[in-house]
Amino acid sequence: MAEKIIVVDDDPETLRLVGLMLQRQGYQIAPANNGTIALSLAHTEKPDLILLDIMMPDLDGYQVTQQLRANPETASIPVLMFTAKSQVEDKVIGYEVGADDYLTKPIHPAELVAHVKALLSRRKPRDTTSTTGNRGTTIGLVAARGGIGVSTLTLNLAISYHNLTKDNVIAVELRPGHGSWAYDLGFSEPTGLNNLLQLKPNEITTSAIESELVRTVFGIRMLMASHQIADFHLVNAIPQIQSLLQQLPLMAELVLIDIGDPCLPDLDRAIAFCDEIMVVTEPYPGTVQRTRHLIEELTNKGPGKTKLLSVVVVNRVRAEIQLSLSQIQERVEQPVDIMVPPAPELAYQADIRSTPLINIQPTGLVAQQIEVLAKRIAERIKK
Repeated sequence: MAEKIIVVDDDPETLRLVGLMLQRQGYQIAPANNGTIALSLAHTEKPDLILLDIMMPDLDGYQVTQQLRANPETASIPVLMFTAKSQVEDKVIGYEVGADDYLTKPIHPAELVAHVKALLSRRKPRDTTSTTGNRGTTIGLVAARGGIGVSTLTLNLAISYHNLTKDNVIAVELRPGHGSWAYDLGFSEPTGLNNLLQLKPNEITTSAIESELVRTVFGIRMLMASHQIADFHLVNAIPQIQSLLQQLPLMAELVLIDIGDPCLPDLDRAIAFCDEIMVVTEPYPGTVQRTRHLIEELTNKGPGKTKLLSVVVVNRVRAEIQLSLSQIQERVEQPVDIMVPPAPELAYQADIRSTPLINIQPTGLVAQQIEVLAKRIAERIKK
């Protein structure tokens, strides 16, 4: 059966031409000349994709997308915004309200079709529940101290895993008041985690979580934490954090949790919801020593002692004097899964472009090492 696309535009000529072009590619088209009709069609037609203009007289494209994402029945439909609004601020708003992709008019028909095909190929991973009906795998990433790259690794590993498997992946910053992904990717102040942690525990359902997730062009969904220090008090919302961690694996094959340094007041309870723990360190004696103590705590008491534990070394700075891989393994008394090489130039480019590190040089050594880690995780999960 042909895949169905709702094309939404208040300009009759654009609606006709785009619809005709997509029909020639074999797609079934349902046209809508305003946002209200688009929302109605989304419920009745159950489309595989919505191609959406922004500037419309009744509901604009941003409002339409927000309403789609707020309703569990339409929350997972991919949305491609196709508009004349070309400013960076317009695109940022588009992604923030839940658009999966954003293209500006005019555009070559071949490029539009390519983006449509790419989104449709990811249609299956967009489902809001695990395709098998089973719980997904939750991996918590933690470090003995902050500032050694846990957040960067979590984000890039999530994208690499999705690129490798096409599975549904959710990345979570479980660090109220200490979020960094919004800065890294050019989003405005994120409120997703805040909003959930201020609910009653029984109100944190998969639908509530879905409405707070940010869909990205990288194929993953993200739950981002605020970077406002005033929000740090939400680390004490232990019952809400437990409800969140209980629901997340119902929504994806893989959930990666950026725990960061062990600052959560009840870290053991958070770890209890993780299937695996990944300890991140760096090749310096002081950090490695602290990492060994953290591993001892995780493996000798509490829920951590029953979890599969792995160690990843992130080397962010080029230096002649640092611990070797064998020295790190000897000191932490654990095998090291991978060692991510230093790439300060890539990190700088990623920062100024507001894009994930592995997207700057997809075939580079950093991306390759993170992909190795993603493959090992996939091998364990898919046994």
